[in-house]
Amino acid sequence: MSHAFRHRDILDIARKEGKVTVEGLAQHFGVTLQTIRRDLSDLAEEGRLERVHGGAMLPSSTSNIGYEQRQSLNAKAKTAMAKACAERIPNNISLFLNIGTSTEAVARELRNHRNLLVITNNMNVANILAETQECEVVVTGGNLRRADGGLVGKLATETILQFKFDLAIIGCSALDRDGDLLDFDIQEVSVSQAILQQSRKTYLVADASKLKRNAPARIASLSEIDTLFTDAPLPADLPAKCAAWDTEVVIARP
Repeated sequence: MSHAFRHRDILDIARKEGKVTVEGLAQHFGVTLQTIRRDLSDLAEEGRLERVHGGAMLPSSTSNIGYEQRQSLNAKAKTAMAKACAERIPNNISLFLNIGTSTEAVARELRNHRNLLVITNNMNVANILAETQECEVVVTGGNLRRADGGLVGKLATETILQFKFDLAIIGCSALDRDGDLLDFDIQEVSVSQAILQQSRKTYLVADASKLKRNAPARIASLSEIDTLFTDAPLPADLPAKCAAWDTEVVIARP
């Protein structure tokens, strides 16, 4: 069977079952695991599927994929972006890290920094930096989102408004081709907007897969971001828009 017909059938199976696995598809089509991984990567590149650990699923514009799946998704790209971002973060500053696996990757790269004050609404970030003696950690409080350790809601926003950060490092669930940062959780959006308001400088860490996703709630525009760290060139006229907005784009390839 040609890959074009196989792609069509893979999408049909995904629509019926909601998710497909590499092993299941390899057995179904009688091909190698490597062939199916290549098929799923092609379909993900076209924005028709979202890669998750062990397979893929149909993209959703109303709900995010699970935290454990997000942890393994584009892990090498997140590490590369996190290293590039951390290299730009000086010692002796205050910074905010928000919810997301990309910001958690940045936190891991900060464990050798000195004299940092880190404010976060991400329990995972707090745990990553808990044993770093040169880093003071402040957790915002708020409603605990058990799925990913995020703290959201009015208390989180009110805590953020008590600070003025030198730098904020944020992530997003999706990045629209017109440059808008998007998310699924309306409560998280209000928290992210407060972070932007209280930060002197803001870095966005978002891998290229975010440009193939959609989410319903708008956080802000790339025009409000100082530097975008990503893993591949931006599509269409977005680089020109970033240049006009004076938003720097750093491409960190895995």
